Amino acid sequence: MRPTALKLIAAFLLFCGLSSGVQAQVDEINVVTTAVPFLRISPDARSGGMGDIGVATSPDASSGFWNIGKVAFNESKGGIAATYTPWLKDLVNDVYLASLAGYYKFADNQAINMSLRYFSLGNIEFTDGSGTLQGSGKPREFSIDLGYSRKLTDKVGLGVALRYINSDLASGAVSGGNTYKVGSSVAGDIGFYYDNKSEAGNGWAFGATITNLGAKVSYTDNADAKDFIPSNLGLGTTWTKNFNEQNKITFGLDVNKLLVPTPPTNLSDPNAIADYRNKGVVGSWFSSFGDAPGGFSEELKEFQVSAGFEYWYNNQFALRAGYFYEDKTKGNRRYFTAGLGIKYNIFGLNFSYLLPSGNGVSRNPLSNTLRFSILFDLDGGAAATTDK
Repeated sequence: MRPTALKLIAAFLLFCGLSSGVQAQVDEINVVTTAVPFLRISPDARSGGMGDIGVATSPDASSGFWNIGKVAFNESKGGIAATYTPWLKDLVNDVYLASLAGYYKFADNQAINMSLRYFSLGNIEFTDGSGTLQGSGKPREFSIDLGYSRKLTDKVGLGVALRYINSDLASGAVSGGNTYKVGSSVAGDIGFYYDNKSEAGNGWAFGATITNLGAKVSYTDNADAKDFIPSNLGLGTTWTKNFNEQNKITFGLDVNKLLVPTPPTNLSDPNAIADYRNKGVVGSWFSSFGDAPGGFSEELKEFQVSAGFEYWYNNQFALRAGYFYEDKTKGNRRYFTAGLGIKYNIFGLNFSYLLPSGNGVSRNPLSNTLRFSILFDLDGGAAATTDK
């Protein structure tokens, strides 16, 4: 299969909000799907090396992606982080996710945050059923965030962010009498952070976030064909132990659940599909708890769990590892991660690696992939990826 065809398949899957393998087994596994799923890809290498945890980890320049409430707890005046993530790198070489984030503290207890995510599917050649070339395109999606974070006390932080989402996967293409257009939405985040560590930096931290609260995305003028975006509830905690001035270790756990309705089990029933698509956005955030056709047991399967740890030596060298778990009936993403970090003065590097997981169409797109982040501490005041 040509690389362009592979990318077209990837574009179609992203457009439909489906993960690999869902289409063939939809009647059995009933995955909760959304548009713009690139918003759920880990956008920084530090968290990527810790099993994709980030709700309650110590603040850094990428905190706005995970929990806007902890941005004001950064010790430095400001910071910038840039990350590059290859996608399907064993099959194609021009599909990637790039992210850029930065914050600035204009007061001891207040900070603003900006971030960008850009997902590119490279160049794709479009053909008809007989293989005749119909043109080419450059599908891509991006989001831009602006957030504000404030310390309410020395231990409690709260933040809000506004996000613009743009999804251009097949604009101008015509299919089934519909002309596809760019999909867009505006969404918001709310983040809470509680740092209960002692003066020595030992103890617990907790976080809670509600992200991507926004309108549906439409790729056509058909008002009945709008798709939910990945609104999400995230809860996290970390425990940190400083053994001495040179050695420190942190363990963390995140739990996430999409605030999106569970699709009907029978996708051939037009009435069930219509009822699903006509659900209101705000109401769906609440009804997503308890709407699983299989009842409470299925509801529990919609929670994703990730765990990770981080070890720092002399606040200059870090080792990381983690594990991500998703039930086999809800996507079956399960993988181990590893990572390392280096910090020297105002400059830092983070690397992460996702160990091979899955096979065939269910193979994780990030298997055997090395991701990296570059960080800059704008005033050199403190290690941007360490605790107190």
